[in-house]
Amino acid sequence: MARGNPANLALGPGSLYIAVLGTPEPADLVTPWASVSTNWIQLGYTDEGSTFNYSVDSENVEVAEELDPIAVALTSRELSLSMALAEITAANLKRALNGGSIVAGTGIVTFEPPDLGEEVRTMLGWESEDHTERWVYRKCLQVGSMEMSRAKGAAKATISCEFKLERPALAKSFKAIMATARAA
Repeated sequence: MARGNPANLALGPGSLYIAVLGTPEPADLVTPWASVSTNWIQLGYTDEGSTFNYSVDSENVEVAEELDPIAVALTSRELSLSMALAEITAANLKRALNGGSIVAGTGIVTFEPPDLGEEVRTMLGWESEDHTERWVYRKCLQVGSMEMSRAKGAAKATISCEFKLERPALAKSFKAIMATARAA
């Protein structure tokens, strides 16, 4: 019986990063994100980590002479990264609402969201805790509904986000960097 390779299992959490569009990307698994560019900022705690979603839609190519489709045509692709940010900060509100303005005052910080049509796209990054994987999502827009609930006890407020990926000019939507043990 054929067996798998335990070295290829991906376990544990990771860290999320955010940067402005066009920020240089990591090219390896060892250079710290901030050394690649100071534009890469760690997003902080999340409620339950993050989830990368990749889905395609397709249509069957049918002919009268065959019962089975003679081909399958891909018609669209959707990629997204979702998480619930557990740190309630003006900076995370700005990220979740695709921009806006933050003003620091004496003992306070205020945030106002962007006007419709003034949304800012961003780059996102993720690195596994064991430093065997890095993912770079090159052009993202937060499209999910943001909700914050407040409850008694240990229930913490979070900022839910779903960033959809767009195809950037002259590049693919994302890049995965993995340790060579995961090549096969």
